[in-house]
Amino acid sequence: MAGGRRWIEHWDPEDEDFWEREGKRVARRNLVLSVLCEHIGFSVWTLWSVLVLFMGPEYGLTPADKFLLTSLVTLVGAVVRVPYTFAVALLGGRNWTVLSAGLLLVPTVAAFVVMEPGTSFSTFLWVGLLAGIGGGNFASSMTNINAFFPLRKKGWALGLNAGGGNIGVPVIQLAALGVIGAGGGPRLLLGIYIPLIVVATVLAALFMDNIASVRNDTGAAKEAAKDAHTWIMSFLYIGTFGSFIGYSFAFGQVLTSQFGRTPLQAACLTFIGPLLGSLSRPVGGRLADRYGGARITLWNFVAMAAATALLVVAGRRDSLPLFVAVFVVLFTLSGLGNGSTYRMIPGIFQAQALARGLRGAQAAAHGRRLSGASMGLIGAVGTLGGVGINLAFRQSFLSHGSGTGAFVAFLAFYGVAVAVTWAVYLRRPAEGVPGRDMAHDVTHGVTLETARRTKAVTHS
Repeated sequence: MAGGRRWIEHWDPEDEDFWEREGKRVARRNLVLSVLCEHIGFSVWTLWSVLVLFMGPEYGLTPADKFLLTSLVTLVGAVVRVPYTFAVALLGGRNWTVLSAGLLLVPTVAAFVVMEPGTSFSTFLWVGLLAGIGGGNFASSMTNINAFFPLRKKGWALGLNAGGGNIGVPVIQLAALGVIGAGGGPRLLLGIYIPLIVVATVLAALFMDNIASVRNDTGAAKEAAKDAHTWIMSFLYIGTFGSFIGYSFAFGQVLTSQFGRTPLQAACLTFIGPLLGSLSRPVGGRLADRYGGARITLWNFVAMAAATALLVVAGRRDSLPLFVAVFVVLFTLSGLGNGSTYRMIPGIFQAQALARGLRGAQAAAHGRRLSGASMGLIGAVGTLGGVGINLAFRQSFLSHGSGTGAFVAFLAFYGVAVAVTWAVYLRRPAEGVPGRDMAHDVTHGVTLETARRTKAVTHS
């Protein structure tokens, strides 16, 4: 495993002796620091979902203006995930983590400077766009951590990495609650995060590692982009992570605009859903490790559709208790789905390797290479769901004065996601092969049916 200047030349996590002897310790150290940097990245990315709660009438912004602002921040977070994924291969996981963490100072300091009444809406838009780079940290972090862990551990590791990052959303909302409750302003909240960014950057520089075999493999991203499964999984991820991040940005605004809650009252409620959604993400990964990613994803979408139908009822009855309770459940389900969908990705590409006749270390290397590359693309497209959610809420409030119309659209989407998951990854084969979950094998997440179906979809 020797290497210089934090570069690891030999890395084989599928070798159990290597893993137990030294791989596990190194992988876990990088995982902890990756979670820290990604956590702060999520906090900076979702900063404006909190800042808009501070922006009262004196700022001159309408609810539609605020939804547009948060939509654009989400959009930038989606777009930058693609180059952030490539950056790991070009610069190394540790090197890019250091650079991307340090870049978070730019939107945080810029927001600190402009956050006051009298600032133009266009200025807020431009500064909000800068905060979008925090969303890119997720893609590079997941791509990097994917390379450190063996396939049998990926559901847990990726779920923990993503969940620890996702929890940056409720943490900054809790911090905002404390600041509002103490009578402080938005600049106090920003002042808390600036030194935290510096600390995370320094720790990543001192203790993280690059894996040499990952560097300069930009061809993997091109291969992943040509694979049908990358885009099918992107669609499913729109429904899980897109829901999580979109609702995280919109929840507080819906409470203030539709139910008349004050910023403090909204802040007391908004953190609960993202917190449970973040904590449930590793659980979704663990369940997928055991029962199969496709199976967990299917039933999760069914439950999300049912919860959304209840939100329509709550909105029409103007029932705040029912609305909040069900919205929290929906957040939790989105987290479970995040974990299970991401767990499907390594299994799918491992199965693809089996379909091509690869075995053993070759199959593992192929699966690790393409799954790591596809994660950034899937993460980028999936995040667009958050953009769609905020734009749907904006249009619903402009047209009907409430978010009920948007929830009807989300219900339809979840129904389509159920059909796609079943048709591509769970439907019984036509000719006598036992109908098992594509990712049911509890050790490797793949089966012979997986290989057969993966090959069919890849060449369709």
